[in-house]
Parts: sequence; C-alpha cells; structure tokens
Amino acid sequence: MSDNSISNAQTDLLEVAGLAKHFAQANGRHTVALADCSFTVAPGKLTVLMGPSGCGKSTLAYLLAGYLEPDAGTVKIGGAPVHGAGPDRMLVFQETALWPWMTVVENVMFGPLARGAMSRAETRDEAESLLARFGLAEFGDRYPQQLSGGMKRRAEIAQALINQPKVLILDEPFRGLDVMTRELMQEYYMQLFEGTHSTTLFITSELEEAIFLADQLLFMSASPGRIIESMEIDLPHPRTFETMETERYLEIKRRATAILNESGAFEVT
Repeated sequence: MSDNSISNAQTDLLEVAGLAKHFAQANGRHTVALADCSFTVAPGKLTVLMGPSGCGKSTLAYLLAGYLEPDAGTVKIGGAPVHGAGPDRMLVFQETALWPWMTVVENVMFGPLARGAMSRAETRDEAESLLARFGLAEFGDRYPQQLSGGMKRRAEIAQALINQPKVLILDEPFRGLDVMTRELMQEYYMQLFEGTHSTTLFITSELEEAIFLADQLLFMSASPGRIIESMEIDLPHPRTFETMETERYLEIKRRATAILNESGAFEVT
C-alpha cells in the first residue's frame, strides 16, 4: 500500500453528536452505557480517548465501527451519516481477531478478497508490502499461534489498514501485553502513524500511553460515558520515549492528572 493511498484519509472528519446507547437487563431494567456523547476526530490526526473501566469505551468503538446501532445521535464521516459496518471504518479489537487456521498473510488478505475489492494477486502484493512495512516480511506463512503478542498486534493493524479505511479505531490494542512489549508497541505505533497520518481514534485507560500518542486527548466520564474534557497535546514530532522525560510532557501530565482528579472518574495518585 502506498503512502499516498493511506494519506487520502486526511480529507475525512469523523463527527460524533449526541450518541446514546443502553442495554436491556434480564430484570427488565436498562444499563445506560453512553449518554449524549459528542466529539470530533480531526483528519490525519491521532485522537486518543481515555476513560475508566466500564465507562462505555468498547461500546463506543462498536458503534463507530457499525457493529451496534445507537439509540440516539449520529456518526458522520466527511459530513455524510454512516450506518452499519463498512470498510471506511476499521476496528482493531482488544482481543486478537486473527483466524488461527489462516496464515498471517491470508489473514491480512481476507478483507479485500471478501469484498472483491482486488484480485488475489493484487491483494497478496498489498499484504506482503504491508507485512514488510510492519517488520513481518518473514512471517507471512506462519500461523497466528506462532507469533508473539506484539507481532499479532502488528499483523492485526496491517489487517485493518489493507482496507484503506477513512478512520482507524483501536480499542485498547496493547492491553494484556507485558510492560516491555507494550512500550515497544507504543513507540512502534507512533513511528507508523508519523509515516501515514491515518485518521485515528485510539482508545486506552493508561494516562502515559494517552499523552505519548495523542495529538488530541479526550477524557470520558464514568458510566454513562460522555466526553467531559478535551486537550490538545503539543509535544513535538517525532516522538520517542525520551519525549516522556521533557518538561513539556511533565506539564501536560500534571494538567491531565488534575482533570482526572476533578472528574472523579479515575483514582489518580
């Protein structure tokens, strides 16, 4: 996949307005997951959404990807309302979405082939190009169970990007990785983003991860989830882990910590 094809996503704006979702319980009551949730994801920017456990982050991700329908509110891309799932919005789940009976390259090829978007030869060329870009050129013929946790995450991001989505949604993609692998994946993903600038919503519950990655940081309330604050993160690019030792990073962290403490949504020490 060329840089130019990925950069087309920069022309698209994701707008979420008044989104609400509830779920019926067996006792006849309802759990309100989201209420009046509104925000925008700027074209070509990495927007990070941070919220406490159980606040509706994954529900929001499923709504944006079209796997759930909202009870109220709208989702628009480039000003046009979207309904249902589609290749213009790709979601990378918390848990692995790689099919264990397919090789890594077959997993990456699946989306375009299922839609008939490209020939098999073209799809394989694109998949192999992406895997090389993700440092997985030698692992295309392996099966998912033969990969490390970090390698699976890279393969899953490649699996999403081959569809050339207008918006990429990542739902706590590094959750469950050990500390060292998680830090390596954060730096790797930042390098990847700085080379593509795909319009991205990255969901996390980790403050340090959020600040390191974000161009814009959104804070979500405890359930029912809604956006309570937005911060622009003006840390310079390219970012490496040395960035986290700068005075500007520490200033941003102090401000973000104050927002979290004031909201009461997190227990921050």
